This record gives sequence, C-alpha cells and structure tokens, in this order.
Amino acid sequence: MAKKIKGTDRGTSGAAQGDQLLAAIDVGTNSFHLVIVRVLPDGSFVVVNKEKIGVRLGESPKQIKHLSDEAIDRGVEAMTLFAHLVERAGARVRAVATSAVREAENGEEFIDRVRERTGIEVEVVSGFEEARLIYLGVMQALPVVDRRIALFDIGGGSTEILVGERGSPLYANSFKIGAIRMTQRFLPEERITQEQVDRLRLYIRGELYFAAREVRSREPEMLIASSGTAQTIASMVLTAAGDTIPEQLNGLEIGLEQIRPILRQVIDAPSHAKRAALPGGDPRRADILAAGGIVLQTVMEELGFDRFTVSSYALREGIILDTIRKESDARAGTPSHLADQRFDSVLKLGRTFNFDEEHGRHVARLALKLYDELEGVHALGKDSRELLEAAALLHDIGYYISHAAHHKHALYLIRHSGMLGFNREEIDVIANVARYHRKSHPKSSHEDYALLSKADRARIPVLAGILRIADGLDRTHRSNVRDLQVVQARDRIEIQAVADENADTTFEIWSASRKKGLLALALGRKVTLLEVPTQIDTVI
Repeated sequence: MAKKIKGTDRGTSGAAQGDQLLAAIDVGTNSFHLVIVRVLPDGSFVVVNKEKIGVRLGESPKQIKHLSDEAIDRGVEAMTLFAHLVERAGARVRAVATSAVREAENGEEFIDRVRERTGIEVEVVSGFEEARLIYLGVMQALPVVDRRIALFDIGGGSTEILVGERGSPLYANSFKIGAIRMTQRFLPEERITQEQVDRLRLYIRGELYFAAREVRSREPEMLIASSGTAQTIASMVLTAAGDTIPEQLNGLEIGLEQIRPILRQVIDAPSHAKRAALPGGDPRRADILAAGGIVLQTVMEELGFDRFTVSSYALREGIILDTIRKESDARAGTPSHLADQRFDSVLKLGRTFNFDEEHGRHVARLALKLYDELEGVHALGKDSRELLEAAALLHDIGYYISHAAHHKHALYLIRHSGMLGFNREEIDVIANVARYHRKSHPKSSHEDYALLSKADRARIPVLAGILRIADGLDRTHRSNVRDLQVVQARDRIEIQAVADENADTTFEIWSASRKKGLLALALGRKVTLLEVPTQIDTVI
C-alpha cells in the first residue's frame, strides 16, 4: 500500500542571512502558484502562505502559440491578487513563467501588462532551467540530496524530466507533452476511445524514446513526481484503498499497479462531469486528468520505474532556494563571477562545440577587467557583468559550424542551448553580446536584437564593445596581453595593454584598435589603445 517517507519542513541554502519574507510565483499553463516564505538567519526557510489560482493560459489549441485576450486578462487578474498578498506580507517577489508564456508569440504582451498592473517582472525560463528549479524544490521536500534521483513534473503545456545527484543535474530535458496540450491534440471530446488512448501513448513513447535511454543509463535510485496530476492520482489511489487523504501528500509512494485501475476509471468515464465525481479526484482537473494520467503512466513505464514518490514542493519552492543562493553569492563579495551552476553550464556548452577554452577564459578575464575599470562610466550592475563573462567564454563557439559568420552561428547555438541557471532573457542577452563581438554593430533591423527589451538593447552595445576589445587583445590566442589598465578623462578612455614578458603585442594592439568603435560609440568617448611594456604583477 502507499506509504510516506519523511521529508523536510524547511529548505536550506547553507548561507546566513537576515530573517525576511520572500515570495515566488510559478506562472504555469494550467494554474498560477504563489508561495511566501520566511527566510531564517541560517538560510533555511519556512512556508508562511500558499495560494493557487486556475488560469488556463493555454486553454485551446490556438493558445499554445497565441494567448487569447481572455486568457491574458485572467492571468493579469491572478497576478494582481498575488501582488496584493505579497505587498500585504511585506515580501520581495520573484515570478517565473513556463511553457505557455515561453511558447506564445504574444507572451511579451502578457509580461508587459503584468509589469504595468503590478510592478512584478516576470522571468521566462527554458524547459531545462525549469527542470533545474523543480529539482531544487524537490530537494527541500524530500531527503534525497545524497541520492541519485529521477524526477518528472507534468504541467499544462510541457513535462520536465531530470536526473540529479547532490544538487547537480546530470540530465535535464523538457517535452511538449503537458496535460492541456495532449488533451487538445488527442482527447478533444469528453468521451474517450481506446484508439485515442493508444495514439496518445504511442506519441508520448516516441517523444520520450531518447530521453528514456539517457535516464536509464544514469541508473537513478528512485522516481519523484512533483505535479498536480501526480498528487491527484495519488489522492484517488488512497481513496480507492479506503485510506484517509492526508493534508500533505509529500513523501507518499504510489505503485504502477495502483495507478492502472484508477486511470482506467478516468478514461472510461463518459463525461467530464463523471470524471469530476470520481472519489478523491480534483474537479478542476476533470477535463485534463485523462491525458495527464496517461502521460504519468507512460513516463513511469518508459523510465523503467514501477513506483513514484510524491513531492509537494516543486518549481515555486525551487525559485525560493535559487533566489536565496543567488543573493548569498552576491553578498559574498564583489566583483563576482558566474555562480558554479551557471559557470558549469557555460563550459559544458562550450565543450560540446569544441571551443578554444583557454582563449575563451583569457578573453573573459580581460573583458571583466575592462568592465570593472569602466564601471563608473557604463553604470551597469552585477547581472550584466555575469552575462558578459558568459558571452566572452562562448563568443567563438560558432566556429563549430563554420568560420564564416561564426558570430551569427554563436548566437544561434547559445539561444537554443537552454543553459541551466539562466532565464530566457539572460540567454538572449548572452547570445547577442557574442553575436556582436565582430563585424556589424547592433541594428534595429537585426531581428534577434530588435526582439530584446529596451533595457537589454541599451546594454548590448556596451557589453559587446567591451568584448570586441578583449577579443582583439587576444587575437593570436597566445595570451600575450596578460592584463590591462584604464586611464579615464572626461572625453576619452585610454586602455593600456600590459604585455607578457618578452611578448610582441603589436598584432593584438592593432586588432583591438580596429574593434574599438562600438565601445566608443556606446560610451560617447574616444577610445585609444597602447602597450605598456613594463610587467606589472596583478590579479584578474
């Protein structure tokens, strides 16, 4: 029979910070979730309040690509209510949007309206990043930090699957097999036929074929499910067995042999009203429960598990922990570099495409030094510094495709990478900075640049201008320029390249001088480069 394993009541980050309130909002395809927590001095947190609102941003097939006005209105109203709750609690808030907003061509309209109405900035994350954040949440709910686990989360528009151990994702992916999406495509009528079920199962198996091999090859010890679909099925299993449904399902184990008869009842029910009346079910999920249940069962079978464990924590709690960690990193001292997870993700992408790692690291060091020296001029913050570092490391990965236009290939590879630790906006900035490390300056006629927010378009020329000069100072890939110093005046910037001992930097100075125009234009100052032959001991 189903059993519970002991979970944890408090998340931990291992970082000391003041007692404060922090809120996270999961802007999902089916529903929006809010959690407000109290962050304790030792970096742990306790949940103060939770709220959920069914929104159905993607309630029809067309809304997968285009949110209707009605759906946007519902979403804005939900976010307005959450904003009131957050304000009343006196909490800081971070909101993350997933599949529906990620895929909708008018997702920015929703984000803009939320910002105008509530002041809340909504981040859009990739499916890979969504899976990582869910993993962080799961680790706070269950004692699995030291175990190699597989987890899956069935949302309205997508399903995320991850294998992780000791807080590090070993495999992560996102699949467009969410409960709403699969209902729209395969089960559009209330009465469900066996032929429809068979077609849906076959489709899911096809989508998961390669992922299942990846997951199985990593031999996870247990399978965890964190979605509303999983919790609804778990409640129905308990009810069918005559057990009382506990207030928290966290840690409950459910077997595949218990799921099959429950799912059969759901599929055989002749209408949504009959499904809503099934014991232990959630009437709000009646129309999407069959598809969600079929996804759940098929994921279990394809990954090779006959049981899953319920996690009551998911994306929203993961957002909380991720925010605590980022703020802890920010307090650790400045200047700061990419956090370990983000840095590892960047290096993994670079190594995937056989980048010149030594060159990338050296260009990044020079770029960050120039960024810090010019801090009083460009007035950009820590977040821009981190994105510059990532772009500098990856600026040449386009060589994997072709030397010609490799800067444009770099943009494509980075934009479609789904790097863990970055949201979509950050990835777009990194991609554009890398794209403009050579050749033409940013232009409104360039589609990928034009799609950025006004604030991001404003910082791209500064970051790309810095990267151009840093790249020029290592034109030979020999690290001849070991350091740089900046002398500033009201109308000019003099960049002094410190040469390595016995190195000839003539070519580097010439190359960087040819690429200084963008930075000069962005900062409104004349830029000059020269060599300082004296070796100076310095740490970058």
